[in-house]
Amino acid sequence: MSDTKEIEDKILSEISKIKSLKELQEIKIQELGKKGRVSILMRSLSDVSSEEKKILGKSYNELRVNILKAFESKELEIRDADILNRIEIEKLDVTLPVRPGNDNDEGKIHPISRTIDNIIDIFSNFNFTVETGPDIENDFHNFTALNIPDDHPARQDHDTFYISNQDNQERKLLRTHTSPVQIRTMINKKPPIRIIAPGRTFRCDDDATHSPMFHQIEGLVIDKNINMGHLKGLLRAFCEEFFEVSNLPIRFRPSFFPFTEPSAEIDIGYNKIGNSIKIGQGSDWLEVMGCGMVHPNVFVNCNLDPEEWQGFAFGLGVERFAMLKYGISDLRNFYEGDIRWLNHYGFSTTNSPNFDFKED
Repeated sequence: MSDTKEIEDKILSEISKIKSLKELQEIKIQELGKKGRVSILMRSLSDVSSEEKKILGKSYNELRVNILKAFESKELEIRDADILNRIEIEKLDVTLPVRPGNDNDEGKIHPISRTIDNIIDIFSNFNFTVETGPDIENDFHNFTALNIPDDHPARQDHDTFYISNQDNQERKLLRTHTSPVQIRTMINKKPPIRIIAPGRTFRCDDDATHSPMFHQIEGLVIDKNINMGHLKGLLRAFCEEFFEVSNLPIRFRPSFFPFTEPSAEIDIGYNKIGNSIKIGQGSDWLEVMGCGMVHPNVFVNCNLDPEEWQGFAFGLGVERFAMLKYGISDLRNFYEGDIRWLNHYGFSTTNSPNFDFKED
């Protein structure tokens, strides 16, 4: 038994001094190979009695297991050290521009991502910040806090994706708009508030102009002495900047939303020539977004005094704005994953802004 301990100590001492995988493999073959000390001990069991074999066999086997574990541990240690050394030595300058080559070798920024980045860029110039929220919402944030009545069609199963709950707790749903982000912000942050909320939304709808999953960007401004004139001035400036048309014909048409009062739809002037739409020309009107002054009930639901604070909100569909700006006729093309379509409508990664946002 003492011989076994002595052999183990010597081998472990040798292993501790090893610096390379090559040297480690050589010592492993030397000690555990056919001519190694451990193998010689195991073969010597054939020359002892049955009683001794039980005692020595257990001891030799423990020795072999301990040595194997030591070799494995040392191998991991050396490999980790090699990786750290490579990280220190090997440097990659990620600020260098990509090498010019075939367009097919370059990735493309999707029109939806480009549109979101563009809108964030424009509103950042008006001192808006970006807020995000979860895709899975509850009834309060998605409906109740927004003054949407219990019998509203949007609450029905044929309009909204509800998530089954076997624990009989509050029923969850896939958010139908990004308005819950506005509610969460109003509850968790003190005014003044000036935010936009980009993100995915979900509704039970699917055709050439509707998708069960689509993207919205909604905006919210809360402050003192805010009025409809501030809303109209901001959104007029935004539309002109986005569509790159000076003096863009815009009208605010009275409408109704449960969470705003008064409410309005925004139309822009356009003219259709063949299959193409010319924004800013002609006498026809095209609806592009909704807006309005925040309803007093929404303030109350968010623990804010409507006598002290006023505000306005607006919302737009990202896909709709992308289709109008880039001449895309079918909403379904955005999600088909056709590389030919993306090569045509996508944008170069080398000269496009990137205002990435994280969703909770």
